[in-house]
Amino acid sequence: MRIGIDLIEIPRIARALERYPGFRERCFTEAEREYCEGRANPPQHYAARFAGKEAVGKALGSGVRFTWREIEIAGRPKPGVTLSGRTLAWAERVGAGAIDLSMTHSRELATAVCVVSDA
Repeated sequence: MRIGIDLIEIPRIARALERYPGFRERCFTEAEREYCEGRANPPQHYAARFAGKEAVGKALGSGVRFTWREIEIAGRPKPGVTLSGRTLAWAERVGAGAIDLSMTHSRELATAVCVVSDA
């Protein structure tokens, strides 16, 4: 079993969304962008997904060597994780099994915890 956790400031993500036009496309899949943009406070939801991707990467032991869009987080209230590309290949190589992810946020912070079971 492997565990990953991440915490990020929502205002930091809000600034990135505002300052860098390509940030959304570089870090989030189309489905993730549609979900976040459809919410009342998009930066809050982008931040939770960003933290989720970081937590998944940490739990897999790949750190930030993954491509952001290779970890897709979908669903509500229980988020599901779909891997693709090099990140999926890495997960298979290290014997990763089921991925369980929990995300939450307050006004200022978003956090995620990921548990990856052994295959």
